[in-house]
Amino acid sequence: MTAYLGLKLKSPLRFIVDRHEALTLLRRDLHANPEMGFEEHRTSALIAERLHQFGVEVHPGVGRTGVVGVVRGRECNSARAVALRADMDALPLNEESDVAYRSTTPGVMHACGHDGHVAMLLGAAQYLASTRNFDGHVNLVFQPAEEGRGGARAMLDDGLFDRFPSDEIYALHNWPALPAGHIGLNTGPMMAACDRFEITIHGRGGHGAHPHLAVDPIVVSSHVVAALQTIVARNTAPLESAVVSVCAIQAGRMEAPNVIPGEARMAGTVRTFQHSVQSHIEARIAEVAAAIARGFGAEATVRYVHQYPATINHAPQAEFAARVAEDLVGTSRVARNLQPSMGSEDFSLMLQARPGCYLRLGQGSDAHKAFLHNPGYDFNDAVLPLGAALLAAIAERRLGAPAATAADESATSIAAGH
Repeated sequence: MTAYLGLKLKSPLRFIVDRHEALTLLRRDLHANPEMGFEEHRTSALIAERLHQFGVEVHPGVGRTGVVGVVRGRECNSARAVALRADMDALPLNEESDVAYRSTTPGVMHACGHDGHVAMLLGAAQYLASTRNFDGHVNLVFQPAEEGRGGARAMLDDGLFDRFPSDEIYALHNWPALPAGHIGLNTGPMMAACDRFEITIHGRGGHGAHPHLAVDPIVVSSHVVAALQTIVARNTAPLESAVVSVCAIQAGRMEAPNVIPGEARMAGTVRTFQHSVQSHIEARIAEVAAAIARGFGAEATVRYVHQYPATINHAPQAEFAARVAEDLVGTSRVARNLQPSMGSEDFSLMLQARPGCYLRLGQGSDAHKAFLHNPGYDFNDAVLPLGAALLAAIAERRLGAPAATAADESATSIAAGH
């Protein structure tokens, strides 16, 4: 086998590279047939079918459309288990690419690489089921509805870790900002908490020619939007990261430009890493909106929703995962202090339930420059074997070789005079 991404083909990478073509065909089939969160019926069926072919114990319907596969090691004396997770839902976007395997579903596409994540975990599953060179269990978690629909929560509520006990859990996500063949992580926050807020300004409607007889909620909203930007700029410590963005505003009707509406609504997102900052911003949004509205003779109601907590790696598991990554690609290709993203991930909920680590798999290349959630995005098939091997190696090394295998290796070492 010729060199792959300039890497030495050690196990499990050698095994998976030999199946690169099959993984690519699988990934492109998933890309051509994307499904939204909790609608991944075809995807789930395909996953279950492949796991069954590999000899993996299959449990469909976990968290509605989720699938869990259980791979038992050659020995299970330790009763230890490691979970590996891949998300599998698509996004509500029209694909803007001319690849032969482009989405066949109008308005839906894999613009975040979850098709690649599924293919990589299936590649890891095939290796682990073929070798079973570990002591314990590996739980393969194929999660639905990561894109804002609460798939992780659904799996947890469905008893994920009660039904499939796991000591630790690991996941990776492709990252176009890193070159293909590189891996990134850190020992703390990887992604921000994601909150949603909605503000309704209750004014008094009237004629656009007589604004003094109305309480214009559009004017009030404009002042609220501007003032909300000061919460980070002037109410949050400069070294504490946070984002407040108003992303939607609705008021009045375009066909009635001379009518002042009675109310205006806006919605936005808050991103933070620390709970204290999150709580402070939540309180300030309510205070700022109410005070400005009162100053104009209007009223404000605020709805604030905590969607996902921050995705925070556990230091021991991150350190372990970094060592495994370095063994695969070399220390120069592993960024141990990767800058956190202000994006969010519901894998954070699983990391609150079990210790673990979330990694970035570089996929950037001249042909793969589009970032996530872009209609021109496509997963880089070149990194499929590396991602699959990384997941497999994490599980295999965390659980350790069976006693019989370890004894055989020890005997071989003694006979060789080591």
